[in-house]
Amino acid sequence: MMTEQEFTPLARRYMDAVFRLAFHYTKSRAEADDITQEVLFKLYRADKAFESEDHVKHWLLRVTINACKKAVLSPWRWAEPMEDHTPAIPFPSPEHRELMDAVLALPAKYRIPIYLHYYEDYSCDEVAALLHIPGATVRTRLRRARAMLKTNLQEAESDV
Repeated sequence: MMTEQEFTPLARRYMDAVFRLAFHYTKSRAEADDITQEVLFKLYRADKAFESEDHVKHWLLRVTINACKKAVLSPWRWAEPMEDHTPAIPFPSPEHRELMDAVLALPAKYRIPIYLHYYEDYSCDEVAALLHIPGATVRTRLRRARAMLKTNLQEAESDV
């Protein structure tokens, strides 16, 4: 088990990344909060020597993905409409909000690789390792997701 001096800086540094990944995965602020708390508790209780900061981050994101999969498959899952929460999220410009809405509208198999690759700055091979899928599958999903985003954003632009 970690000491408080070891845990606190790690929790502060990675809490937002864990929450954002959980939020993208579950599309529920309440579930993302619960998963973040669960993952950070697992970090606190971890009886494991981490090799580096990257190892800690990778471990946290992997544990978050597992917790999200477990939550999504739960028979007690309560789905909330995403539109209830997006107005509360601050964005630097309307374009950023529009892009976020477009990304959240993607199916999870495309949304999660987009998030990990572009928001968390993981390479395709690192995303593949986190999701336990082949690297070629990640590249295909990223390509398809970019094509869907391009189409959706162009349609939204032409509607205005």
